[in-house]
Amino acid sequence: MPSLVASAPRALFALLALSACHSQTQPTDAAAQAVDVPAAPLDVSPDVPVDVPVDAPVDVPAATCGASSPAAVAACVREADLMRDLTQIAAPRPPSSAHHDAVRDLCAERFAALGYTVERFDYGSGVNVLGVKTGADASAPRVIVSAHYDHVSSCPGADDNGSGVAGVLEAARLLSTGRYQRTLVVACWDEEERGLVGSQAYARRAQAAGEAVAVAYVFEMIGYRSTEPDSQRLPTGLNLVFPRQSAQIRENDNRGDFITLIADEGARAPVAAMERAAAALALPSISLSLSAAQTRSPLYGDLQRSDHAPFWAAGYPAIQITDTAEFRNPRYHCRGGQDTVDSIVPGFMRAVVQATVASAAETLGLLP
Repeated sequence: MPSLVASAPRALFALLALSACHSQTQPTDAAAQAVDVPAAPLDVSPDVPVDVPVDAPVDVPAATCGASSPAAVAACVREADLMRDLTQIAAPRPPSSAHHDAVRDLCAERFAALGYTVERFDYGSGVNVLGVKTGADASAPRVIVSAHYDHVSSCPGADDNGSGVAGVLEAARLLSTGRYQRTLVVACWDEEERGLVGSQAYARRAQAAGEAVAVAYVFEMIGYRSTEPDSQRLPTGLNLVFPRQSAQIRENDNRGDFITLIADEGARAPVAAMERAAAALALPSISLSLSAAQTRSPLYGDLQRSDHAPFWAAGYPAIQITDTAEFRNPRYHCRGGQDTVDSIVPGFMRAVVQATVASAAETLGLLP
């Protein structure tokens, strides 16, 4: 996820401006009202402990793996596979570096091995890797499950965004076994850290071609969790803009133990499906639904910091799935320590992938 680059005064001004128009823009979908993720700059200062405790895995209820229902498909997630892939991915991989290219090849080779039709979409400055599984109705809007694979120099990027890429590879494995009404696209985006370049190239191409998209799921840092009080930090002024969400976090002693879903109103049904799946897995989730105007407003720029934003700009529904980056993880971009695999909570990441896969299988229209 790109760093916050705005000044604190500008961000506070934006938050206050949002507060002034809050009565006109506050989301009204009660099922989707519940949190935030980077909404203004937060100083990750040296007083943030580097050795934040890593919690025990989320206790996910047992379920029967199969293809009979979205929940059964999701039950096939293998934590060992997630961690194996994450371990392979987590090393510095700025664009054009050897490891960056190796992770790109991993995406392409894995998608091909799973039976997807693979495209290396070279848009000039980078390469997106796409895997396509055609649905029974090829004309129906597509479902995309994705994450960016690039990172900044000199940082392993286990959470950012090795966790997301590992999640896409595991989701691709699970979803490859089913038959669906809609077409599935799994994707590894390039150059997110340079300004969402790869996902923007795809969204613009899809828009120009008249391609319909039901929803794009975007993993952006899904592996860090802490149940320690005050492990979840919030931007100054957030309570003025999203009082209900802020109160929910505060009442839980500011624990960073939830997954955040940031979506536009067009993604309400997939978000609701993901919330139901998360609840069944005892995975806390907090959702924020933005209106069409909010997804385009520069005042909400800090909610547009990852690869979901180009889909919004193109008029497509999209969901960012995130652990909230530097607002929880002190090792974001290696600022407070190396972003390595030892900081990841495997059970939390597994549950996030399960909830996403269940929602995606439902949205795809799982067939008998």
